[in-house]
Parts: sequence; structure tokens; C-alpha cells
Amino acid sequence: MKILAVESSAVSVSVCLTDGERLLAQDFQNCGLTHSRTLLPMIEHVLSGCGLTPHEVDGFAVAGGPGSFTGIRIGVATVKGLALAADKPCAAVSTLEAMAWGLLGLTGEVSCVMDARAGQVYHAQFALTAEGPRRLCEDRAVKLEVLAQEIGQKPQILVGDGANLCYTKLKECCPRLCLAPPQLVYPTAWGVACAARAVLTSGQGVPASALREQYLRAPQAERERAQKLAQITKN
Repeated sequence: MKILAVESSAVSVSVCLTDGERLLAQDFQNCGLTHSRTLLPMIEHVLSGCGLTPHEVDGFAVAGGPGSFTGIRIGVATVKGLALAADKPCAAVSTLEAMAWGLLGLTGEVSCVMDARAGQVYHAQFALTAEGPRRLCEDRAVKLEVLAQEIGQKPQILVGDGANLCYTKLKECCPRLCLAPPQLVYPTAWGVACAARAVLTSGQGVPASALREQYLRAPQAERERAQKLAQITKN
């Protein structure tokens, strides 16, 4: 099954095409350009390099969150458009789970982390096995001090665009932390494709109209609006 996967929920952006467990092509950028400028050209490059069109892909996958609200919306909207035009199924997967799939072949426990601002990170923990990552906790937004207490003396691999932040802040109280290899720190579309493979191959993909983002909390603009409304009501 050929899957075109997109990862745009973090500072980096990535597109890949897989056929079963085989990686056919992948494009990755972490150059500071906005995803709205880079994503569609990357998709076109990956598909044309393999001599394929969107209609010849069997399914589409995207990192649905958590992560950058703008990046998630760009990725989901792009995949929706492709899946709708090609009349193919699609799947949104956890950004954090996709990160763990990117460490396939390593062993131990991994904490997947993204900077959520305000002293928090988006976090999920997985045990790395030969069959793939096994989830140890649900995706969540958690304060760094709470995460430090939970990790304690346990050995833990850090991956994600919040990995360096966590390592810097927690290494003194969590001495067995280590960073994933530099080439594996950022999330990639390969991890997204791996996380979505079982869903799409089993026929559990959804039509484009049903594809949804997977936010852990409301966007900042919505939170600020709710606070203003609450203040107005109070007064």
C-alpha cells in the first residue's frame, strides 16, 4: 500500500512516500521557512520523483497534533485537499507517537516532547520494542517540574523539538536523560507513515471530510477570547 505522509506540526516539515514498510522517497526541511511555502512543493517533488500522481497513492497520512496550531492546520488542510481530489482514505496520527516510530530499531524508553510554552511541554512516553513503540501514557500537556518528578532516575531518551529544552532544564535532577541522535531528534513523515500504516491497511482510514486535527488544548486566540468573555461576564 502506497502512503503519502506529511509532518508539519513542528518547526521542521517533512513529506514521504512509502510502499508497505519500504521508504520510497522522503523530503525534509528545517530551514526556517514557513510550511505554507514549503509543503506543497515538497509533495510535488516527492511524487514526481517517483513518477506518481496523487491519484496513484492508496492513502494519505498526516500528523494531527499536538504541536504548532498553524502547522497542524496547514498539514491537515493539505492532506484533506489531496485525499478529496483523489478520492482516497486518510488518517491523522499523534505527532508524539510518530516521533517514537522514528526511533524504530533503538531500545529503551522514550519521552516525546514538544515545547508548549508557559513552562509546559506536550509529552507522551513509549517503550521501544522490535514491533514498534508501545504507549506508556496518553498525549498530554505537562509542566516541566511534574515531568522531572515522573522521570526521576529512570533512563530516558528525549526526542522532538522540545528535547533540547527538556534536557537543559531537567538533566541535573534526571541524570539518566539522553538526547536522541541528532538526525532523529526532529519528527519526520516516515514516523507518520509508520504510525498510520495499520489504520490505512486495515481499511480504517476516513474520508477527507472526516479528517480532524488532534489539539490537546484550544489555540491561544480562542483561550484569550474565552478569558475576555469570562471577564466581561464577571463585570
